[in-house]
Amino acid sequence: MDDLEQIRERKRQELASIVNVDWPSKPLNMNDDNFNEIINRYGVVVVDCWAPWCGPCRMMSPVIDSLAKKMEGKVAFGKLNTDENQRTAMRFSIEAIPTLLVYKDGELIDRWVGLRPEEELARQLQALL
Repeated sequence: MDDLEQIRERKRQELASIVNVDWPSKPLNMNDDNFNEIINRYGVVVVDCWAPWCGPCRMMSPVIDSLAKKMEGKVAFGKLNTDENQRTAMRFSIEAIPTLLVYKDGELIDRWVGLRPEEELARQLQALL
């Protein structure tokens, strides 16, 4: 098998794995242990970094839930409780919440801090697809 054929086969396998991905219709519960697995499983992932005592975080929660349902199959959403998962929060220097970490193909491409309207988030995410 020559180099070009190896590349084609690898791409075929990657595409097959994408087709077989079970896209969630609600945010996934993320933690220090499963964080990398989730951001590498889906093409575009938005991680909502939050804490239970944070008022704006509680206001952002229904927005994330709604977007997860509307963007199923295109964007995966996860929620990371920063109080319970301090290792990951420190890894990404989360200093204010809510913070949304945006990943594409396993790479951090953007960080959005603060409460944002659903329409604005949807527009920004659509531009990434």
